[in-house]
Amino acid sequence: MTDIVTSLIVEENLETFSLIWLDASVNDTQENIDAQHQLRTSINFLKIFEDADKCEQYIRSVPKDDRIVFIVSGRFGEIIVPRIHSLRQVSAIYVYCKDKKRNELWSNQFKKVKGVIVLLDELISQIRSDQARRNRNRVDEPLPMNFSNTNNNKHEQSTSDLSGQFIQSQLLIDCLVRMKPTSNEKNDFISLCQQYYKGNTAELSLLNEFEKFYSSERALWWYTREAFLYRLVNKALRILNVDLLFLCRFFIRDIQKQLEQRQCSSFVHLYRCQLMSIEEIQLLQKSIGKYVAMNSYLSTSVNRRQALSFLDYSSDFELVLFEIDADPQLKGIKPFSNITSLSYFPEEEEILFMLGSIFRIISINRDEDELWTIRMVLVGDEHQESNLIINQMKNEYTEQETNIITYGNILRDMSKLNEAEKYYRRFLDQSSKNSQDIANCYYSLGTVACAKGKYDESLQWHLDALSIKMDKLSSHDPNIALSYNCIAIVYRKKNDHRQALKSYEKSLKIWEKSFGENHPKVAMCLNNIGAVYEDQKDYSKALEYYEMALDIAKKHVPIDHRALSAVHNNIGNIYCMLNNYDHALEHYNEAFRIKSKFLSNQHPSLATALRSIGIVYEKKGLIQKAQKYFKQAADIDSLT
Repeated sequence: MTDIVTSLIVEENLETFSLIWLDASVNDTQENIDAQHQLRTSINFLKIFEDADKCEQYIRSVPKDDRIVFIVSGRFGEIIVPRIHSLRQVSAIYVYCKDKKRNELWSNQFKKVKGVIVLLDELISQIRSDQARRNRNRVDEPLPMNFSNTNNNKHEQSTSDLSGQFIQSQLLIDCLVRMKPTSNEKNDFISLCQQYYKGNTAELSLLNEFEKFYSSERALWWYTREAFLYRLVNKALRILNVDLLFLCRFFIRDIQKQLEQRQCSSFVHLYRCQLMSIEEIQLLQKSIGKYVAMNSYLSTSVNRRQALSFLDYSSDFELVLFEIDADPQLKGIKPFSNITSLSYFPEEEEILFMLGSIFRIISINRDEDELWTIRMVLVGDEHQESNLIINQMKNEYTEQETNIITYGNILRDMSKLNEAEKYYRRFLDQSSKNSQDIANCYYSLGTVACAKGKYDESLQWHLDALSIKMDKLSSHDPNIALSYNCIAIVYRKKNDHRQALKSYEKSLKIWEKSFGENHPKVAMCLNNIGAVYEDQKDYSKALEYYEMALDIAKKHVPIDHRALSAVHNNIGNIYCMLNNYDHALEHYNEAFRIKSKFLSNQHPSLATALRSIGIVYEKKGLIQKAQKYFKQAADIDSLT
């Protein structure tokens, strides 16, 4: 597990909050150096700057969903605070200076300045107290949500598309929850924490307690405590840190089990307060009547007054109260539970929703006290589309217990090729040789190598996988057909069309014998054979195979199945080559529509689909429209 821990330590901040200290003399005295160690007990991640320009550059580079607590000298503060005060990531500012009155004159106009302080001990004490309150209230931390597409143009994705980004995150979590527990999984997580919190006496003390006393029955007690677990898990969920999520899998599994065991039995009306930017509220307003999915656990209270007590009315942000109705009798919902008796803070009367819960936004209003009230209701099978796609894709990966290979396969399909390969190799390091799992891992390594353009390496992996399968399985086993199919794909990439067709025909023969002629696997193989004829510029024959594939697929897979997107894309290619642009657009549009259902808005395949549509418009002479699609494709490319 060393490779995973090492990759995480290289990444800078694994928590949401960071502490930045800008002062020309920050490292000049032992007192200041000692203070840095004390400050880390409140916020682990500390960055020191002696240059204002470098400091500002760094602050602007921090993601807007992270939070910065900023200590600055009076001299630097007067210059830099006006420039960075409006940044969403800046949560609180403390001016540490010698002349209190003078620095209060310029700083009083800035709401995020929480204190102008002369004594170092007082500075440490106030930051410790304020940060403890922030950790307890949690209203300034981002609330990671995925929204239904709110754009009018069906090809423009919202910044967090419900059916793409959300579905992929849910597949990852489902894989982790279904993964067989191992004896060392908690130790791997502890190893990471020991390295990450090195020198932080407060967190290491908590970590020692966790190592000795944690049990699955106390998962929620630890989650609600002001400690490293909550901070690491929620940041990992928010940014989809796949390595950290993997190390936290035991904890996510334990929380789900506790929530399921104590699921609420009757209807509840709940409250949740939050500090939000006006831009975040505007995005919510565009989503009234639509769905919003939570990418993390959602903490709520049965007590309105209790929820409102968490708000900071001196904040520079909008004050928001979520009112949530939840009926546990709904089908297809994630568990939610009253965790009062399991919480570290039982007096808070907390109801916790499992990550992945989906709500509909009913209304948004603002009262005379400038408090926004956002009403939402929990939804279950009413949100059929995402549930159907998630269940369909879960079954494609495996209907049984998952393992590291499954996790790698999901990462591969998210286009996280390096991460996927890392988990495949991790599996090989742990597994015995000559097993079916080894063959599956070789197969998966072959698919990643092919996606990276390493065709000789890919071919070798697939041949090795086939060798094991031929030794263990009957010659007509569908798993052998899968290997022939991938070997054919590699030969096609190497422009060896004869060998590609030969391998595809072997694959097709096995699948037809195993499943009959009308099966999705047969459709996939026919589609792939069509691609070989397309490469050879035999467009009529290619179209014949593509249409056979489409006819079978339409009868046997859901309308939004990802296999259909590949066939529609290929038919679009043929019609484009034949200058039949209207038919090409019809199929390209359908390919994009399906892909946007199950891919994140940053997936390279979406950029390819948009670019294909743009090319057709360019050929039709509609240059302005073409450029619009090219720009959307380029925007996605810039993110990957």
